[in-house]
Amino acid sequence: MNRVPTVALRVAVAAISLFFGVNRLQAQAQKPASSPPAPAAAEEERNPFAPEPAPALPAGMTGSDVNDPRAKLAPGLYDAGETSLGIKHLTLLKKPDAFQLGTDDTDNPKVQKTLGLLGMSDTSKIPKPMQLVLAQLAFANSDLAFQGNHLFQGNFYGVSIFDISNPANATLLTSLVCPGGQGDVSVYKNLLFMSVEMPNGRLDCGTQGFPPDPAPPAGDAKEQRRRPPAAQQDRFRGVRIFDISDIKNPKQVAAVQTCRGSHTHTLVIDPNDKDNVYIYVSGTSFVRQPEELAGCSGEAPDKDPNTALFRIDVIKVPVAAPQEAKVVSSPRVFIDPRTGALNGLNNGGTHGKKGSEKPADTNQCHDITVYSAIGLAAGACSGNGILLDIKDPVNPKRVDAVNDPNYSYWHSASFSNDGSKVVFTDEWGGGLGARCRPNDPNKWGADAIFRLKDGKLSFANYYKLPAAQSDTENCVAHNGSLVPVPGRDIEVQAWYQGGISVMDFTDPAKPFEIAYFDRGPIDPKMLVLGGDWSAYWYNGHIYASEIARGLDVFELTPTKFLTQNEIDAAKAVRVTELNVQNQQKIEWPAQLIVAKAYVDQLSRSQALPANRIADLQKAIQKAESSHMEKKDLAKLKRMAPSLEKSAASAKSPADATRLHDLAEILKHPSA
Repeated sequence: MNRVPTVALRVAVAAISLFFGVNRLQAQAQKPASSPPAPAAAEEERNPFAPEPAPALPAGMTGSDVNDPRAKLAPGLYDAGETSLGIKHLTLLKKPDAFQLGTDDTDNPKVQKTLGLLGMSDTSKIPKPMQLVLAQLAFANSDLAFQGNHLFQGNFYGVSIFDISNPANATLLTSLVCPGGQGDVSVYKNLLFMSVEMPNGRLDCGTQGFPPDPAPPAGDAKEQRRRPPAAQQDRFRGVRIFDISDIKNPKQVAAVQTCRGSHTHTLVIDPNDKDNVYIYVSGTSFVRQPEELAGCSGEAPDKDPNTALFRIDVIKVPVAAPQEAKVVSSPRVFIDPRTGALNGLNNGGTHGKKGSEKPADTNQCHDITVYSAIGLAAGACSGNGILLDIKDPVNPKRVDAVNDPNYSYWHSASFSNDGSKVVFTDEWGGGLGARCRPNDPNKWGADAIFRLKDGKLSFANYYKLPAAQSDTENCVAHNGSLVPVPGRDIEVQAWYQGGISVMDFTDPAKPFEIAYFDRGPIDPKMLVLGGDWSAYWYNGHIYASEIARGLDVFELTPTKFLTQNEIDAAKAVRVTELNVQNQQKIEWPAQLIVAKAYVDQLSRSQALPANRIADLQKAIQKAESSHMEKKDLAKLKRMAPSLEKSAASAKSPADATRLHDLAEILKHPSA
């Protein structure tokens, strides 16, 4: 999927793909015109981040709602307009000073210094506003992980660790400065893992980067952009491992090199192996030279069957001896099982500025979500969504694959808790595009919800943030997690500068929004990378990694779509650790607050008559107020058989499950 970008974005994408390791942006761009650019295009090249109005909607497509209150919020960095439904914003912790460029002046020497550390030897042809944007990207916040009362926030420049024992008053414990992007993080016991992909990453976490390569000869700039940077023996691209036994002083104990670096990684726990954990590495950037890392090859598979393309890497980490971590396999998850061809999958053709595009081979995964409880993983792999059997975590096997002409870049995935559905996201525009404008189709840059049965994926419907966003707000589907409301499938999700949207996909054919939070654009005149990278539920609160601003903390509030009982039931679920891409099975306690959530849902869906709902509410309230006296518990138990009977004739599978689970709680409620 490595296509050449448009004239308008050629300079931007070349710089970003080479120096920031996000060449997926190339995968979503068009080929350049063969003739010199028109005046309008030339103006775009001078400022490729200038607002770009959306084209007319394709036939049969619909766009976003311009009348939504999120559509016209006032701009600003820390003073932007805000609006929400069903979400209360508790606090914003601004980025630590260590992770800020420290200037918005394009002439400030810090800008050139930062670009130089990234290896940019000649910035004379890059517009100054764009130079500032690229320099700011070196300090972008990225993904989140959680353990106990600690939150780990990745950044292209390192990791911040927060104390969230009081979420509304979260505090920074330490900032681990360790440049190299993209800073994807996960945590297991005393170990912290961090993805590194950019070529300024050093083995020693040094901030000095590497000397820029010599400027290319006159007329050879295009060829220079195609070449990876000169080999460096101290360069690191892969997965770092830190010991966090002393949470304020993480110590690097291992650094496992990979040929394409690590754009993201996934922590995999084998239920049958307590001594090791595994890391699935997804690399999306260029392949380094063999002079820098032996065995690396970026050749097509017909030229080199050992190419570093068309695979993922698996790292085995002995928990007691993490310094011995190493790559133990490189599964060919795209292989054609009939012919053995490594390039066995393609995107089936997608969409672009000039209409439909030809199919392109899939040679990388962007992100993989594993669900060990069901032995499966969902891979969002640029051109395809794939399903993997991970019962043997060292040797995952593809069992199904799907593509979609409405999808540009398969980015991430989430399973429903029962494993019957998968939500895939489409990062159309690579995160640097305004893709939620009124004329952007609501099937592009959206979620695609699939049913999963007997190892096969079948499409159900799309979901996209319904509110229109402006021309200067990067907005597209991005990272989210399940909200553990019993009886429903709910996901909270980040949409970059589109903010946060909470979606109910209990019925995969009819997903709908139940809550949201949004800010106005950072800049009304230029598209600046910002907004929410990730939005995850953890032990009762929603935490969002705001790329440009810092860390947001939220809590859900009741609306007609979600009751306080449902929120409280979600809060009853507690975990000791959360790495969202290592999905855990949610188990609800047999508490009466969970029963009350089911009753609210049965009332909302009218699955039971009003008098039976009232009787259930009264009986549960009586048991609570009497502190679970035997006579009140006995009454609850007597109600269970009739609920089981109603479950057998329920109008929907969701209500049948709710009735059954409610009956089970009433038989043996816990305090």
